[in-house]
Amino acid sequence: MPRGPRKKSASGIYHIILRGINRQSIYEDDGDRKRFLLTLKRYKSSCGYSIYAYCLMDNHLHLLLREGEEPLEQILRRLAGSYVYWFNKKYDRTGNLFQDRYKSEPVEDDTYLLTVSRYIHQNPLKAGMVKNTEDYPWSSYHDYLGGKGVTDTGFILNILDADRNAALRQFRRFTAAANQDKCLEIKEPGTKVTDDMLEDMITKKYNLKAARIGDEPREKMAAILREILKIDGVSTRQLVRVTGISAGIIWRL
Repeated sequence: MPRGPRKKSASGIYHIILRGINRQSIYEDDGDRKRFLLTLKRYKSSCGYSIYAYCLMDNHLHLLLREGEEPLEQILRRLAGSYVYWFNKKYDRTGNLFQDRYKSEPVEDDTYLLTVSRYIHQNPLKAGMVKNTEDYPWSSYHDYLGGKGVTDTGFILNILDADRNAALRQFRRFTAAANQDKCLEIKEPGTKVTDDMLEDMITKKYNLKAARIGDEPREKMAAILREILKIDGVSTRQLVRVTGISAGIIWRL
């Protein structure tokens, strides 16, 4: 069924999700996360966009962005293309890293802008990765608290209060508030495949311990790994953990 056209934002502001292909991780270490943020900063001047919030999760990322001189499609093409080129070179891999079609929703008023900002900053908290929003280092939350980052914090803070100190207090209070915010999201598998479950599945299907797959002839190993990656909920990072086979080998299959 053909996909419909994207909804255009009259304000030029969008909430965007970029996701790893096959739900695989788009960063292997903190150096990769720093590189993505450098890429985000690098293209701000040439593309003319503004960043109001971001959060780098393991296999996806959120952006709250206003278009500038270039349309959204071109902005994301530049960002993704530059980062993937660097990532592939670093890890000796080829092919796509992100899903071909990003997700986006228009943000047309101040109320929803604040809601999306909170939703993005609370992502790691609601995913159970941290106990407090400020504990997560890879979001724009710390830019708002005075850190020097890529985020254009003034736009949201000015909505909250003309006085910066008062705006910061409101920002922290609003972002920490319990809520039932409903924003653009990605659908994860209904059932999470744990490492133990995956190891058991491999043993039963292939009569082979997961850690011994790498000992098989290359063609057989490749066929097994390709089949496993088709299992809903299994990521490349998880497959690396349970088999001990490097991500580079898996990516080159």
